[in-house]
Amino acid sequence: MGALTLTLVVVFSIFRFSIAVDNIALNQVVRDGETLISAGGSFELGFFSPDNSSRRYLGIWLKKLSTMTIVWVANKEIPVTDSSGILKVTDQGTLAVLNGNDTILWSSNSTRSARNPTAQLLDSGNLVIKDGNDDNPENFLWQSFDYPCNTLLAGMKFGRNTVTGLDRYLSAWKSSDDPSEGDFTYRLDPSGYPQLILWKGSAVRFRSAPWNGVRFSGFPEMSPNPAYTYDFVINETDLYYSFEPVGGSIILVVLNPDGPMQALNWIDRTNDWNIYSSAPKDDCDSNGLCGVHGSCNINRSSKCFVKFSGVKLPETRKSWFNRSMDVKECEAVCLSNCSCTAYTKLDIRDGGSGCLLWFGDLIDIKEFNENGQEIYVRMTASELENDSSSKRNKRKWVIVGSVSSTGIILLSLFLTMYLLKTRRQRKKGTMAYNLEVGQKEDGQLQLFDFATVSRATDNFSFHNKLGEGGFGLVYKWYVARWTRNSSEEAVKRFTEFKNEVTYIAKLQHRNLVRLLGCCIHDEEKMLIYEYMPNKSLDSFIFGLIL
Repeated sequence: MGALTLTLVVVFSIFRFSIAVDNIALNQVVRDGETLISAGGSFELGFFSPDNSSRRYLGIWLKKLSTMTIVWVANKEIPVTDSSGILKVTDQGTLAVLNGNDTILWSSNSTRSARNPTAQLLDSGNLVIKDGNDDNPENFLWQSFDYPCNTLLAGMKFGRNTVTGLDRYLSAWKSSDDPSEGDFTYRLDPSGYPQLILWKGSAVRFRSAPWNGVRFSGFPEMSPNPAYTYDFVINETDLYYSFEPVGGSIILVVLNPDGPMQALNWIDRTNDWNIYSSAPKDDCDSNGLCGVHGSCNINRSSKCFVKFSGVKLPETRKSWFNRSMDVKECEAVCLSNCSCTAYTKLDIRDGGSGCLLWFGDLIDIKEFNENGQEIYVRMTASELENDSSSKRNKRKWVIVGSVSSTGIILLSLFLTMYLLKTRRQRKKGTMAYNLEVGQKEDGQLQLFDFATVSRATDNFSFHNKLGEGGFGLVYKWYVARWTRNSSEEAVKRFTEFKNEVTYIAKLQHRNLVRLLGCCIHDEEKMLIYEYMPNKSLDSFIFGLIL
C-alpha cells in the first residue's frame, strides 16, 4: 500500500474511555481521551496523535476497521501541544476546539443561531450541529460534510452550491504525520462544462474530463457495479458528484500527500484496503503532455499522436454546452463559429444527445482501449488536404508533357538529390551571385528584365496564374519576340531562387520541362520554364490537375 498506508494509518494514544453517546449539547465537552461514537458504531470522534507525536488533533475515524483510518480533522492547521484539548458546543451555536488556556484553536462557522444547539456524529461520518432534535439536513446549522479534508465519504456532495458559493473539495495532508493543508487539491471545476481537476498549487496535474451521462470520460473503469452507486448533479442550485455504498460496502476517495487520488474499498477477507481506481494512473494522465491537438496512448512507445475516437475528452474550461441540441445541430453550430475547434455529444446514452463545443486549443486528450468517447475536431482545409494526401509530395513543380515510368523514377531520384544538396547548401550559408541582365550562365541560362516578364504575364494577372508550389506562385506568359516562333513560358516567383537555378538549369531529360531563363529585380527572383500544355506530372502520378 506504500504512501496510502502512511496517509491513512496513524498511531493513536491510548484512550481512557468512550462516551456511550453520539452527541453533546450546549456547554458540554469532549475531553482528550474521551470519544463520541455514531449510533451504528461506524465512526468515532476524538483526539489523536499521528506517528506518536505530541501534537493532538480532533478527528473522525472509521471505528470498525483494524486499520485506523482518519477521514476528517478539525484543527488541522493548529494542533493542541498537549493533552489539555477539549471540544465543546458554544452558546453561539458553534463547535470549538480549545487548549488548556481556553484559546480557541478551531471553530465551526454558522450564520444562524439556535436555542438548543446540539452536535451529533451521524453514522455516515458527518458531524453536524442542529437545533435540538431537528434532524432535517436542510436545517442543519453546520456540517463537516461541507468542509471535507483529504477524504470523500459516501453521501458527501463533492462540488459546489452555485447559490451560496460553497465549494466542497479535497485538500491533501502536508505529510503522513501532518494533516495541515499540503500542495494538492482535488475539486470540481465549474468553468465551461464541469470536470474534476487535481491541482498542485496553481498547476493542473490531472483532470477527469467532463461527465457524459455514464461517467467522467477520463475514468473508463467507472461503470455501474454491485459495490456502490454514483451520480452527477447539475442544476440551478447545485453542481456535485456523490456516491452511495451498496450492501454494506465501505468506500472512500482519498487524496494523498504526494498527489495521487485513490478510490478504495475495504476487503474483509484481506483485512485491508483495495485500490480500485486512481489518478493520475500513468504518464498519459499528466495534463497536456502531448500539447495542442495531441493525443496520448500509453501502449505505444511514442505516446503522442492525433486520434479522434475512443478518447478522454479535452480540457473543458473554455467550452460551451447545450443539453437540448442533437448532434447535427451541434455540428452546425460549431461550423457557424470560426472560433469553434471541436464538438461532441454531451450525453452518450441512447444514441447520444446534447452538444459540447470547444473554443481554442484542445488540451489533454487521452486514448482508451474501452469506454472512450468520440470527438469531432475542426481542421483547416490545408490540414484536411494534407491528411488525405499524406503520401503526396507537397512541392508542386511546373513539369509537363508525356511522362513514362522511367521519367517518374528519374524525377524521384532528382528530387531526393536536390533536397539533400539544398540542406547542405543551407548549412554552408547563402550562395553569392552577380548575374546581370542579358548574361548567360553555362551558355544556356538567359536572363530577362523585370519589365519584359511583367508585360508578358499581363502584370502577373490572375488569369495567367497556373498555380503555386512550395516556393511561390506560377504564371503563364506569351512572348512573341523571344524566338522566331511564338512560345509560352511559365514564370515562378520564389525565395530560394539560387539553388533551383544551379541544379535545374543543368538537368536535361525528355520527360522534364526545361529551364529557359531567369529574372532578378530588387527582391524579386523569378524562373522562366518551357511551358507545355498537356497538364503536369502531378496529374499523371496522383490523378490531379495543377
